[in-house]
Amino acid sequence: MIVDGVRLLNFSSNNYLGLANRPELRVAAHQASETHGWGAGASRLISGTTDVHEAFEARFAEFKGFGASLLYTTGYAANLGIIQSLVGSGDYVVGDALNHASIIDGARLSGADYRTYAHLDANALDGVLSQVDKSTAKGKRLVVTETVFSMDGDVAPLADIVEICERHNAMLLVDEAHATGCVGPEGKGALALEGLASRVTVSMSTLSKALGSLGGIAASTESIRSYLVNSSRSFIYTTALPAPVVAASEAALGVLQQEPELVTRLAENSTLMRDGLRAQGFNILASSTQIIPIVVGSPGKTLEFALKLREKGLFTVAVRPPTVPPGASRVRLSVMATHEAADLHWALTVFEEAGKELGIL
Repeated sequence: MIVDGVRLLNFSSNNYLGLANRPELRVAAHQASETHGWGAGASRLISGTTDVHEAFEARFAEFKGFGASLLYTTGYAANLGIIQSLVGSGDYVVGDALNHASIIDGARLSGADYRTYAHLDANALDGVLSQVDKSTAKGKRLVVTETVFSMDGDVAPLADIVEICERHNAMLLVDEAHATGCVGPEGKGALALEGLASRVTVSMSTLSKALGSLGGIAASTESIRSYLVNSSRSFIYTTALPAPVVAASEAALGVLQQEPELVTRLAENSTLMRDGLRAQGFNILASSTQIIPIVVGSPGKTLEFALKLREKGLFTVAVRPPTVPPGASRVRLSVMATHEAADLHWALTVFEEAGKELGIL
């Protein structure tokens, strides 16, 4: 990337597979703009739904192994709308302590009682649900977790969570924003990797990360989709995604299905970087994916580290509270399938040099 005239190696993009830059997406968007115009002109339930929307929803549902799916304008809007539809006052939302802000906001806006359990701790989830079961309230229970966590790069214990939800008669919403296109067979996500798609209530994915486009999409059964269509405020009361954007998303899905080696290359690049950084002595927590945190601790030192890396040719961003807990400030790396091995090896030398110069190593 070029920033202020300087060429930098980009480690801060969610364009994990490089699809946002693929010509197939540009061609698809252009063709859809010729046939459908640009703006949708109305909400989905008025006149904003087109054949492009319906075709993509059907294809994405099949890709993820669900009966149906529903497009939202963003992943943030999807989480708000799904949670607000499934629960309300007198109900309970139980979420991982490190869930994304959109999940937290959706729980708050729903009016449900929001409770958290320790990060990745299935036993803690079981304990919270047991407490809810013993309470006098008879409300619904909804458990929400990311699969690949956006700041730590670790993965939820999905099989344990599914079993606990079934035992407590709780619904389960999984956020696959950073998993779809990145993990699992053909990039189908963490649920597909463990064969659990049929045992969750809703799976939410974004189209703005590995698929290089824009939007959020809820995969579920046909009956739940119908329910969301008629109750999800962030779906009902907003203009539909433009047809060219949806067409680009479908083109991205096509590239992913035709080139599964992109997922393999992303995994190989991510392993190279994780192994290298750990060997140098950096604290990258329990990352096992393309998201790699380098935890520094102090916000000031983290900013200094990011600046030093930029001076040496790497574009990284310092992530500080409230996005992460106090004392956990970090530089967050996003590895891409389009990174060349030679660039990654060079980057590792830069990280080590900067870490030693600042006393981080």
